[in-house]
Amino acid sequence: MGRILFDTATALNGFIADEQNSLAWLFAVDGGTTPDAEVLPANAGVLVEGSTTYEWVLAESDILAHPERWREFHGDRPTFVFTTRDLPVPDGADITFLRGDVADALPRLRAAAGDTDIWVVGGGDLAGQFLDAGALDEIAVSIAPVLLTGGAPLLPRRLESDRLRLVSAKAVGQFARLVYAVEPPRGA
Repeated sequence: MGRILFDTATALNGFIADEQNSLAWLFAVDGGTTPDAEVLPANAGVLVEGSTTYEWVLAESDILAHPERWREFHGDRPTFVFTTRDLPVPDGADITFLRGDVADALPRLRAAAGDTDIWVVGGGDLAGQFLDAGALDEIAVSIAPVLLTGGAPLLPRRLESDRLRLVSAKAVGQFARLVYAVEPPRGA
């Protein structure tokens, strides 16, 4: 069974999107539009997104009009989108919409992933729901040299240091790359 990873970029002060849910600030950083291949989850067989992330990706790359652009990031990997609304699907994309609790969806996500990892692409609250369900194994963050005045927080949950174990820290271009293993709660 693979791991469940939250791998994302964040501003130095902990926002993954600005007040307009935009990532334009990230793309303005040298290397922000095309992350170094070494920082992308190599074993991710399934992607998971929240509806805000999904809609932003569709709009930013005009994917509904140019469905071939879906594969530039997602490839042929199945993508699961947590939403409470009906959303459009680009032609040829392998997308499944899920409603309800992350915990209830875990068996389906794990079955789709098989031995590969599940990459929680965003947003932070969705990653927090995986954490709440005791299913988040790793948090990897590429910290950009940008400060925002507000927006979507990296992970809107309290998580104490006894649950995070530093796996690696390094510079990747203009980014500081931190990877933490998420430990189960003590006594669990």
